[in-house]
Amino acid sequence: MSTAAPRRTGQDQLWSVDEHLEDILATVRPLEPIELQLPDAQGCVLVDDVTVPVSLPPFDNSSMDGYAVRVADVAGASEEFPAALDVVGDIAAGQPADLLYVGPGQAARIMTGAPLPAGAEAVVPVEWTDGGLGEGPVSGMRARSLAPEQASGHVRVYRPAEARAHVRAKGSDVKAGDRALDAGTVLGPPQIALLAAIGRGAVRVRPRPRVVVMSTGSELVQPGEELGSGQIYDSNSFALTAAARDAGAIAYRVGAVADDADTLRSTIEDQLVRADLVVTTGGVSVGAYDVVKEALEHVGDEDEAGSGVEFRKLAMQPGKPQGFGSIGPDHIPLLALPGNPVSSYVSFELFVRPAIRALMGLEDVHRPTTRAKLVADKALTSPKGRRQFLRATYADGTVRPVGGAGSHLVAALAHADSLIVVPEDVESVEPGADVEVVLLG
Repeated sequence: MSTAAPRRTGQDQLWSVDEHLEDILATVRPLEPIELQLPDAQGCVLVDDVTVPVSLPPFDNSSMDGYAVRVADVAGASEEFPAALDVVGDIAAGQPADLLYVGPGQAARIMTGAPLPAGAEAVVPVEWTDGGLGEGPVSGMRARSLAPEQASGHVRVYRPAEARAHVRAKGSDVKAGDRALDAGTVLGPPQIALLAAIGRGAVRVRPRPRVVVMSTGSELVQPGEELGSGQIYDSNSFALTAAARDAGAIAYRVGAVADDADTLRSTIEDQLVRADLVVTTGGVSVGAYDVVKEALEHVGDEDEAGSGVEFRKLAMQPGKPQGFGSIGPDHIPLLALPGNPVSSYVSFELFVRPAIRALMGLEDVHRPTTRAKLVADKALTSPKGRRQFLRATYADGTVRPVGGAGSHLVAALAHADSLIVVPEDVESVEPGADVEVVLLG
């Protein structure tokens, strides 16, 4: 799952966003491939190219309910001078067509998806005919026996048809030998449908990563419960669990853990059995009760090279305090994020989401970025030497900040669909300036 995380000396070192992310992506490795049945493969990443074994459709078939005819027999047909044809049988979807032959002056009643019988060159929709009733054009196919030996009668056709009209040609979707899907494809409903259509019941994929999310803090209360004095509701674990699922993971939310190092350590250890990645939020700063640092900073096992979590200060706002490393005998990656809601979410987007996508085996692990014109009432300020990420809304090549810079402002975060990136060497951005934007939606 992971290898030993790089270690650097110097507790006061200020790391860049890029350095921290580079260390994470150098450590996290794609999960091992497994064979899954199609219903279980949704959301997983395909490991191998898939080649089409049989053409789709596998035979010429009708795209309409109507009559299979020869082109010459309906040439010049009109309502005044309809073409009168003998009906030699019915063909329903799923029936073989080799029981019928359409000769000169003949037609076969055919249903949508049914194979085109020998001799037929086109299909005329039933609406172009009298449906065999002899009473002028009809609006739909009437009920009739589907047994060819019981079908008989005549049909009048009121319009001509060109060759191959309303016929789905064999291989018009994909041909045998074509590549259906490339390795690296995320399997969504359309891809699952294609695999089923070409007869693949199972595929080799990298499974969706299992991500365990937990908040820390004795002040946290579960939503729905009554708040006591000095308490707040735990929003981070819900936000990050949803974000992990949005990134493609199977996410498990653990109830908030109180500020006790032993309790946190044992809770994390209990969760490792179902985790490919652990994410904590809160307790990574320099306060007296920053329990994540206390619990994990020295958790490495001397007999397990590479274990342990390193806590860093990053040149970014929000999200300066961060933790990263691995834990347990299997070296499960762990990312420790700040506790302020905005800091936590921004950190997830910058570091956790790429880690999840890397575990899935995807090459492009980042959110898309673009350039946009800044729309603001006044210049944006940014601390020198920090890369700032400001919540914003993006539309039609423009981007507008929402809310203030405070890392506790959850309401503004709920209205943001992007992040404005202010580089480390920029302290002020004027309205109308061209800025980098990370698109979150």
